[in-house]
Amino acid sequence: MDAHPLRVGLVGYGDAGRGIHGRLLREAGHVVVAVVTRDPSRAAAARSDWPGVVVVDDVATLLRRADGLDLVVVASPTGLHGEHTRAVVAAGVPVVVDKPLGTSASQARGVTEAALSAGVGLTVFHNRRWDDEQRTLRAVLAAGDLGTVHRFERRWERWRPTPKDRWKENDPVAGGLLLDLGPHLVDSAVQLFGPVHRVYAEVRAISTTAPDDVFLALHHAGGVLSHLAGGGLVGAPGPRTRVLGDAGAFLVTSFEGEPTPFAVLDDVVAGRGHGLAAGSHGGWLVHGAERTPVPCPPGGHADFYRDTAAWLRAGAPPPVDPWDAVRTAEVLDAAAVSAREARVVTVG
Repeated sequence: MDAHPLRVGLVGYGDAGRGIHGRLLREAGHVVVAVVTRDPSRAAAARSDWPGVVVVDDVATLLRRADGLDLVVVASPTGLHGEHTRAVVAAGVPVVVDKPLGTSASQARGVTEAALSAGVGLTVFHNRRWDDEQRTLRAVLAAGDLGTVHRFERRWERWRPTPKDRWKENDPVAGGLLLDLGPHLVDSAVQLFGPVHRVYAEVRAISTTAPDDVFLALHHAGGVLSHLAGGGLVGAPGPRTRVLGDAGAFLVTSFEGEPTPFAVLDDVVAGRGHGLAAGSHGGWLVHGAERTPVPCPPGGHADFYRDTAAWLRAGAPPPVDPWDAVRTAEVLDAAAVSAREARVVTVG
């Protein structure tokens, strides 16, 4: 436990608030002292998880306790991110916003400018920068093992023939995979290969009210072409990540236990004499039929909150620059236009 843990107010205690942020805050050594939820079962869970926690019904009530908070984490539904973040900024409390920062680039930009004008710290939960595959791929690229990269592919595909019944699937404005998985996919590509100049996208709703099938082709300024896909009705999820260069390729076959026929390639790591336990590698270096597992560098998602503490206490940079989230939102806005008008859209 951190000797001086951050005192955190958590807005929302559902899949994101409890299942992701609460878990990572605990792992990083911080303490949730207040939770916003109206759901009785979630309130009971918060009291069980964090003895002594104060549970309130709304953000305004939470912010009356601003003097006892070092940080507020906004993990409410996407459509409320802008409103809730502005309220926290107005109260003068540093804030982490779950992705996306806003439902549009205009909203994301407005929130960022409000925080800057008020002198209040703002960062965005692009936690997938700390994924095993992303950290491993960064190391592979830094070592030059792929030579000159020309294509980056990442898939976030699931087989969910019976969709979940929640706002993410049912809200056509703030829900759907373009705004749910799209920020992670785009941010990962931009962090690896730089700014995006042109976007082509296909976005549709197959089994839910909100979009559940997304494909984006991004043309990066440096020449790399990214193909990004997210889907909820994918009976045979493809390889998670494939990066192609003139000296080889990097391949991630499976991801976070999601069922895929390609997972069998990871099951044999321990038996091939590589000196690695199954699941301990971050991907494969591939040259045709030859593949070699790449050790995963140390780290994990809780590093986001460790970096948040360094940002708030020691003046380190924020773990994610909010302007990165604005630029990601610009790409997603362009993707929405591209899908609607069936054309390539220039960003910026």
